[in-house]
Amino acid sequence: MKCSIRKVLGLTAAVLSLGLCTGVGAETVAHFDFITHAPDSDAWWNTVKNGIKQADDDFNVQTDYRNPPNGDLADMVQLVNQAAARNYDGVVTTIADFDLLKGSVSRLKAKNIPFITANTGTEKQSAELGALMHVGQPEYLAGKEAGLRAKADGISTFLCVNHYATNPLSFERCRGFAEAIGADMKASVLDVGTDPTGIEGKVSAFLRTHPNTQAVLTLGPTSADPTIRAVTRMGLAGKIWFATFDIDADVAKAIKDGTIKFCTDQQPYLQGYIPIAMLAIMHRTHNTDVLQARSELEKDPRFIKRLQDYGLKPVYEGRNISSGPGFITPQNIEQVSALAGRYR
Repeated sequence: MKCSIRKVLGLTAAVLSLGLCTGVGAETVAHFDFITHAPDSDAWWNTVKNGIKQADDDFNVQTDYRNPPNGDLADMVQLVNQAAARNYDGVVTTIADFDLLKGSVSRLKAKNIPFITANTGTEKQSAELGALMHVGQPEYLAGKEAGLRAKADGISTFLCVNHYATNPLSFERCRGFAEAIGADMKASVLDVGTDPTGIEGKVSAFLRTHPNTQAVLTLGPTSADPTIRAVTRMGLAGKIWFATFDIDADVAKAIKDGTIKFCTDQQPYLQGYIPIAMLAIMHRTHNTDVLQARSELEKDPRFIKRLQDYGLKPVYEGRNISSGPGFITPQNIEQVSALAGRYR
């Protein structure tokens, strides 16, 4: 692994002489690590990866994207341990399971490696871990906002199709929705796994045995795409109230044809781009002042152009940046559908 001088942490020439970094040139490129909990099969993360790549290009840095191939969180813990051992210039990690990850994340702190949390996890958890900031969508709030839209349509019962129940925070989306409409969350959640055929079969079976279910909420394209097929084959497309989180080409089509009411959008591109951009700015300015770095990011012409090109709107809140929730509806689907699965 190419290693660069971590000036932001004040490494001295004497330390460098011990051989911790090799191949350092006059124009040092910072080397970051982006660790997620996502299995290889989850194509939703391609948009995050595109954000990482373009941040690398814009700020002349290099980022390794690493994940447990099968989504095993124990393997993710080992990836964080490896990041600490490899002395990256900065790390981004999701908080898939706070209790499971806090031990390994403490190794980043012990080695003074600056790190940012993204995607899953709460801002409170991020602060407790010692992260510089969090970039993501408040999951309970996103679920609640979706539920309030359902409540306005008279919905009081629903099925929450959860394809990543291994992530405790996934249930926050279901909980927010359930509380907004006054439903029993535990009785409404279906753990379906990630196999498309299995998801379609489980959703179909649930709806057949629970015919009074008024609405379906899926937590991402992995569960949304098979659920679209399930309701279509059951003759429920356009009849059962259906919303989802996150967009891909199939979800975009379903919004256009009326199968899906709306998509709750957490703007995943921003979850990839912003953490890397912030670490790059901090590395360049030799400090970890989040507000100063954010000020530079907000006025950076390359970042501004990315936001304009993709129709993205981050929300700046204190030291953290929220990437959602936003909503993709029939009214704005044409604007974003061409970018679905790549930058939206």
